[in-house]
Amino acid sequence: MNATVVKGSDRVRVMVEGALCVALAVVFSEFKMFAMPQGGSVTLEMAPLLYFSYRRGFKWGAAAGVISGVFMVLFGGYIAHPIQAALDYPVAFACVGAAGFFKGKPILGTILAGGARFVCHVLSGVIFFSSYAPEGQNPWVYSAVYNASFMVPSLLISGVLAMILWKRLGSRETELKV
Repeated sequence: MNATVVKGSDRVRVMVEGALCVALAVVFSEFKMFAMPQGGSVTLEMAPLLYFSYRRGFKWGAAAGVISGVFMVLFGGYIAHPIQAALDYPVAFACVGAAGFFKGKPILGTILAGGARFVCHVLSGVIFFSSYAPEGQNPWVYSAVYNASFMVPSLLISGVLAMILWKRLGSRETELKV
């Protein structure tokens, strides 16, 4: 697996590209197609992060995801506990960078990235929000179903959009040494 490596002015170009994708992700997180009652929503926030990860690989994609997650917290993310905030925002969005492990295979990368983000949200739900589960219901099942209700549509929509962008705008990468 070849990681995208950049240096010099190309490094600046990649960082600017990443900053634009972070900005788009944060803006897209504010436009909710559907919002769940206890948090979580269907948005396009993953599309620019997936696209950036397809182009630049895991390392750059994960970094953009962490930065996006931090900004989402700063612009109104829900915080019940610092570990919950980390799981639901920077860690979850860093996982979107996992799409970069499968450059050239965006469908597989999107599924892996969405699955990794989903695991973060389920863990957060079980650890910090299990009190919302109906009495007698397994908190793991409740958290998985709750999070799947917004993650699956978000992943499908964002994944398709990111793949269209990737094919339309190009998957070229800069091959230089760090």
